[in-house]
Amino acid sequence: MMKVREIVLPGDQIDLQGAKARYGLYKCGEGQFCSEYFGVLQKSEQFVDVVPFNGAYMPRRGDKVIGKVIEIGPSMWITDISAPYTSLLHINDVPWRTNAGDLKRYINTGDYIYAKVLSINEINESWLTLKDVGLRKLEGGTIVSIPSPKVPRIIGKGGTMVNMIKDETGTRIVVGQNGLIWIDGPPENVMLAISAIEIVKNEAHTIGLTDRIAEYLKSKKGEISGNSK
Repeated sequence: MMKVREIVLPGDQIDLQGAKARYGLYKCGEGQFCSEYFGVLQKSEQFVDVVPFNGAYMPRRGDKVIGKVIEIGPSMWITDISAPYTSLLHINDVPWRTNAGDLKRYINTGDYIYAKVLSINEINESWLTLKDVGLRKLEGGTIVSIPSPKVPRIIGKGGTMVNMIKDETGTRIVVGQNGLIWIDGPPENVMLAISAIEIVKNEAHTIGLTDRIAEYLKSKKGEISGNSK
């Protein structure tokens, strides 16, 4: 039987055991903290967090996200990053020189981009930039979506989970903090990576997940392209 991390409900009182309350908790009395979400309790020596099972993505400055261009204006691309509010990419925030009215030549409607949240204004619109290392238009590949609160489990501590999936499946993977994931490689390899990500998504609240994913990928090694074993 899989061991499950402690699950809490909104309003549950949390024993911090000397650690500091960080995400997903609120002060509910003198020296007392309660859970803000229905989610998983995560404790370390320093911090206590509650990671919600689901929830809309709310952009934060510095987040790296994957977005789909849904409309093009004279001087900006309007992008869907799975947030409740509009997200915009201005021509001044792309790495190439372009003129107003000529935006489709570089990024067209339906294209996906890997961008960084540059700022958020007073009406909660987020402004994006492609001016940073690794940010770009995403060519080809497959896009999958998971709830944004589960992104940390897909990435793993220090990138261990996502790097293992990439290495074992021979794929290229970009994970957006908004829950969109881009995967590129031979079709059978991509499907295996997707199935591993699906397991992580469904079992994010369990203990020993990294070891189980490693065993799963090892058992499927003969099914992927470029592996003759």
